[in-house]
Amino acid sequence: MRKVTIITGHYGSGKSNISTNLAMEAAAQGKKVTVVDLDIVNPYFRTADFAKMFSENGIELITPSYANTNLDIPALNFDIERIANSDGYLIVDVGGDDDGAIALGRFSAALNAFGDDLDMFYVINRYRYLTKEPSEAVELMYNIEKAARIKHTGIINNSNLGCDTDAETVLSSLTYAEEIANSVNLPIVFSTVPNRVELSDDRFKGIEVYVKPFWER
Repeated sequence: MRKVTIITGHYGSGKSNISTNLAMEAAAQGKKVTVVDLDIVNPYFRTADFAKMFSENGIELITPSYANTNLDIPALNFDIERIANSDGYLIVDVGGDDDGAIALGRFSAALNAFGDDLDMFYVINRYRYLTKEPSEAVELMYNIEKAARIKHTGIINNSNLGCDTDAETVLSSLTYAEEIANSVNLPIVFSTVPNRVELSDDRFKGIEVYVKPFWER
């Protein structure tokens, strides 16, 4: 894990769940972790919803300030450069698509200064309606980079169908992920499978499903 890890992707690709898993895994290894929730686009699925769990596991959570409710326009009143330069590791959970990456672009100069100590991972989900085709996912990835003014360093294949995800769901996504990775000349960091799914395959990383729509909770 590098000093700074940024997580981007399409709406509903599972960015917040990936960010939460990475933070919990690092904390379990005794690492000091800070999560910055930059998802100012979709207030319904955010790492901020796990503040209590993060606190119990020694993870610091920094979120935009909302004046009254979670639907107000947020203020990014924090110094991400100072946070990144403090002890430990920083995980940045970015809002969906290039719209969400605009907020990240405000901090691009400070973050790009970390050079090889920064990763920006693009989360893909074959089953999301606007990125079903590899070409669509590639186009969106470049749009995010343009808005963020930061280049991606890897792909995370998080293809899933929520509670309907099974072994076939994830296995059938590998070709899709490989086509995207080859097209943009980036490595697949890992492909995910929910821990509840029985699958013995070294190509997959087991993850917990923390972020769920209300009908699955």
